Amino acid sequence: LCAQAAGQAAKSSRTVVIAGVPDGLLQDDVMTDILIIHFQMSKNNGGDVEEVMYPTRKKGVAYVTFEDEKVVESVLKKDEHLLEDKRLSRRYPLKVTRYCENVFSSVTSVLNMSVFKDQFVLEDLIQEIKMKSAALSFGPLQSNGHISVQGSFPAIKLLRDFLLLKAKSLSEKDKREEGKSHLRPKRRLQQHRLSTEAGNFVHDADGEKQAVVLDTDVYHYMKYFFPRTFLVNYDLVISNITEGDITTVYIENAGSRSDAGLVLKVREKIESRSVKLHNALRKERICFEKHTRDEKRRYKWACESLKPRYPYVLIIPYDTHIDVIGKSSDIFDFTKEV
Repeated sequence: LCAQAAGQAAKSSRTVVIAGVPDGLLQDDVMTDILIIHFQMSKNNGGDVEEVMYPTRKKGVAYVTFEDEKVVESVLKKDEHLLEDKRLSRRYPLKVTRYCENVFSSVTSVLNMSVFKDQFVLEDLIQEIKMKSAALSFGPLQSNGHISVQGSFPAIKLLRDFLLLKAKSLSEKDKREEGKSHLRPKRRLQQHRLSTEAGNFVHDADGEKQAVVLDTDVYHYMKYFFPRTFLVNYDLVISNITEGDITTVYIENAGSRSDAGLVLKVREKIESRSVKLHNALRKERICFEKHTRDEKRRYKWACESLKPRYPYVLIIPYDTHIDVIGKSSDIFDFTKEV
């Protein structure tokens, strides 16, 4: 088992994910041949290819495994990969990423920046945010102060923390000025709403309630494989609210004695575990080609029969697909076998 696990890890370290493969233009075996040629050419920083997985469950995505791990680093250093061949009508840009990178679904959120308009020029604030959040994609700023933002969960979380700090500084400034002059009613209402929202993510005045925002997939994995993380004594209560890609876990004091330190300790334990898992896990989605009961049953049976060989893979079945969550080396081979 140790040798098998080591072999799987070694294979994943020699594998890259290729996105942007032109779909439906040529036969699958022909496209596979074109990919092999591309990634073996020296001008593309390539080397000997051991295996190409194409097509995959994700449209336009292929997995290329090299014989030498060093070729992965070389291929990733190339600024632009353009797939060209006489059998293709034009050149197609490819996106090449390391297989072990975290690929959880990106999060889309809408920010209400209007709460800042009394203190900042919103366009300038947006530019500052973009400079601090290069990993995020932003839509246009709307007339009502709303702007859409898309990116990975950790990047969204960092942006949220940055905005909360901005809001906190405004709140403290308002308190200092409150004795000198009255704030306009509209401004006070906006600030109250922002403070209320911020309260969902920071501890209360007595430190007796804390919240941790997790990726929902990480939360499910943690609950299944690390249930002791959420086991507490009778003085604490842990609850959660799941909203799509995000699950918020609340820890609060429910005992007769107040122990804010214990609440904080549990929150830090959950947060520390979630960060480690978020960096280590990836997810593959196996979609049902047909939604027949028999096909769903066969896919679920295949997953369950393989489970003993992959004890640290989490399988979450849905009506239209199955989510498979685990370390990249496990997921790569598990989905291939399924």
